Amino acid sequence: MEATATTGQGRIIVVYGLNATGKTLMAERMRREMKSDSVRYVAFCDTYGTATDRSYYLQQRWNQHDIDEETPTVAQSLERSFLLSGPDTAERRQLQRHLYSLMGMEPLSDKIVIALSSGELRKMQLVKTLMANPRTLILDNPFIGLDIEARTMLSEQLQQLRQQGMTLYLLVARPNEIPEFADEVRGERLEVRGERLPAQTDISHTSHLSPLTSEIVLLRDVTIRYGNRTILDRLSWTIRQGEHWALQGRNGSGKSTLLSLICADNPQSYACDITLFGHQRGSGESIWDIKRRIGYVSPELHRSYQRNLPALSIVASGLKDTVGLYARATDEDKLQCLKWMQRFGIEQLAQRAFTQLSSGEQRLILVCRAFVKNPDLLILDEPMHGLDMPRQQLVKDIINDYCSDPQKTLIMVTHYDEELPSCINRHLTLT
Repeated sequence: MEATATTGQGRIIVVYGLNATGKTLMAERMRREMKSDSVRYVAFCDTYGTATDRSYYLQQRWNQHDIDEETPTVAQSLERSFLLSGPDTAERRQLQRHLYSLMGMEPLSDKIVIALSSGELRKMQLVKTLMANPRTLILDNPFIGLDIEARTMLSEQLQQLRQQGMTLYLLVARPNEIPEFADEVRGERLEVRGERLPAQTDISHTSHLSPLTSEIVLLRDVTIRYGNRTILDRLSWTIRQGEHWALQGRNGSGKSTLLSLICADNPQSYACDITLFGHQRGSGESIWDIKRRIGYVSPELHRSYQRNLPALSIVASGLKDTVGLYARATDEDKLQCLKWMQRFGIEQLAQRAFTQLSSGEQRLILVCRAFVKNPDLLILDEPMHGLDMPRQQLVKDIINDYCSDPQKTLIMVTHYDEELPSCINRHLTLT
């Protein structure tokens, strides 16, 4: 399989397939067959570092007092990558300036990497990869987590790279992510038909916690700043029991920061006027008192799971609100987890190592983890990253079923309107 030379027109080839059909394995095989230093592969997974970066922890993005002066900014990280990827020549410096302009990196230059949103992070990952000036670029799930503007910008950038002679392979799991400008599509292009999805499992949605106040979340004039950047500016928001909110906004608008306040992950919440489940923050309740009522999935959570635990243990960790299972699950706990895994159609993965699964399978396991303790409040931050159409519909059906209970409350983040379940009855858009 030959890569296209950097002179003349390149090509954009889309590889489309369902979750766990071997797209990533195929990409690895392609890299071996090409046997070239000019081939680069980028997997747009939810990560701020490498899989061996054990120093990362779930709340690190919000605990910026833990970040020392040696933590690199975007500009410093990109400069380091530039120097490592080739000689410091005038020609390469011209390429560097071109990439910064092409990807719009200047506004991000003074941000520390850990503070980037998932969309901003993907732009930086792509710039780092392109600094090596590859002839062939393989992008795994390039559009997930990007807002409409960012998806449009990325599409334009991909076409420019093709015009400059690059061959691009795009690995996608949904038909609507196949760009019209693709030169070739490999795999089934049409909507998937007739796939059998799991039957509904009889699972109790009853909470065993004390009754709730009608106001689940109450924020009054909340402002969050990091350095000279204002992320949230005098935001007020009331969420009442039984409401189902869609939280939307551009990449970097503060959605994940807002959710970190509600999940008790952000230390700045103590300096804000926030009431959660009827208790003022800082009035004596622990973060565990808050978390036991919340089921949660997010890009940050996905990043935190790098250890090779069985999938059942990952789901069971949702019962204890831990990243990893530090207390042995009881037989009753395991039964509850397996029932939820059956509902999501992933019970066959129970003993499989989490890091050996496809990104779509991993995301389903983490979404299952959010439901497993029957929480009063579900917070689903981009829960359908990398899911194919049948599994996207499955998750929407489960959310709708769960939220048919008038005591259950939902906050869901997505950049795709078609991902929103029909139960959504409130909207908040950050600008």
